Amino acid sequence: MTPYRTPVLPSPGNILPALLLVTTLLVTSGWCSSGPKTPNYDALTRKGWDHFYSLEYDQAVDDFQQVVNARPDDASAVNHLLDAILYRELYRYNALDTRLYAKQGFLTSKQVPLSASSKSEIRDLSERALSLSEKRLKSDPNDVQALYNRGTTEGIRATYLVIVEKSWFAGLRSALAARRDQEEVLKRRPDWSDAKTIVGAHQYVVGSLTLPVKAMAGVAGIHGDKKKGLELLAEAGRANGETSTDARVALALFLRREERFPEALQVVRTLTHDHPRNFLFALEEGNLLSEDGKNSEAADVFEKLIEGCKKGKYPNARIETAQVALGDALRARGQLQEAFQQYQEAGAASSNPEIRQRALLESGEISDLLSKRDQAVKEYQAAIALDGSSEEADTARKHLDKPYRGH
Repeated sequence: MTPYRTPVLPSPGNILPALLLVTTLLVTSGWCSSGPKTPNYDALTRKGWDHFYSLEYDQAVDDFQQVVNARPDDASAVNHLLDAILYRELYRYNALDTRLYAKQGFLTSKQVPLSASSKSEIRDLSERALSLSEKRLKSDPNDVQALYNRGTTEGIRATYLVIVEKSWFAGLRSALAARRDQEEVLKRRPDWSDAKTIVGAHQYVVGSLTLPVKAMAGVAGIHGDKKKGLELLAEAGRANGETSTDARVALALFLRREERFPEALQVVRTLTHDHPRNFLFALEEGNLLSEDGKNSEAADVFEKLIEGCKKGKYPNARIETAQVALGDALRARGQLQEAFQQYQEAGAASSNPEIRQRALLESGEISDLLSKRDQAVKEYQAAIALDGSSEEADTARKHLDKPYRGH
C-alpha cells in the first residue's frame, strides 16, 4: 500500500509474474459495492469501512461479522469480512509494503506465515462468497451484482494465493477471472464505476510489459493499454464508489512508476484528506517527495508523521517505518549522524526482522561513511545474522569485504 521506492514491473520470459503483480500492488480493499453510484451503506458497514481505512482491522472485522450474521446470504457482506480478515493478517506481517514487490525477489520471497486457522477461515469465506454469487447467477445469468461480487471474490482470493501461498498459477487464474467478470459488468453497465478499478489496473500492467512479453500475452487473449488503464483508475477514483480509495491507491502507485510525481502526490493527498488516520497514506506523501528529490520537504512530512504516531493520531502505526524513511531523507541531505540516529531508533523499535535488517544495513553504511569501521562491521554482522539469505545480507557481506564508500 505504501511503497518505499518506485516498483519496477518484472519483465521475465513469461507473462505470469507480471500479471500477478497487479494483485500485490493494487492492495485492493472492499470491491463490493451495491451499484455504480455512491453506496448507501447501513451504519454498521460504514463504521466497518471507517475502521478498515484507519488500519483498525480488528474493529472492522467485528463490524463486518455482525453484518454477515444479519445478512448471511449476501455475498457483498461476506466479501467485506473476507477482505478485512485477509488485510488484517497481511498488515500484521508487514506484507502491505509494496517495496517488497518492487524487485524480482518477490518471486522467491518467503510465504507470509499465517496460522492454519487464519488460512482456513480465508479459504472458507472465499468459497462461501463464490457459492452465494454462483447461486444467484444460476438463477439469473443477467444478475450484474452477482457477477460483480464473484469478480470481487476472485480478486481477493488471487491476492491471498499470490502473497500468502505463493501459488502462482492458481493466483493467475483467479486474477484473470476477476478481470473477466469486471469487464463483463462494464459491458452490461458502463456506469458501474467500481468495476473499473481491477480492469484499469490490469490494463496498465499488461500495457507496461515489454513488447515480446506483451505479444505472448496477446496470443493468450490478454491485452492492455497503459493510458487506458490510468484513465479507468482515475474515473473510478473520482466516482466516490466503494473502490474509489483503492483506485486512487493504484493510480498513485502507477503514476509514481511513470515518474509523474506531482500528479501522484496530488492523488495521495486526496487519500490523506479522506482518511486522515491512515498511517500508510500519510507515509506515502513523504515517500513521493523523496522519490521526486525533494528530501527537505519529505523529511518535514516524516517528522510530522512520527510526532503524530507518538501522540496516537494513527491507529496501529508502524513508527519504525517512518523512522527508516526519515533516515533515508536525512541521508540524502547529507545529515549522516541524524540519519544514523533514525535507523538506530527504527531497529530498536521494530519487531519485524526485515525492517530491523534494513536499519542495520543502513546504519553500517553510514558508520563506514563516518570512518567508524568497527561499528560498521558490527552492524553488518548483525544484519546478516537476522537472515543470511536476503539481498540485504548479500550487500552486508560485500561491505564486510570492502568498506562502503557510497555510490
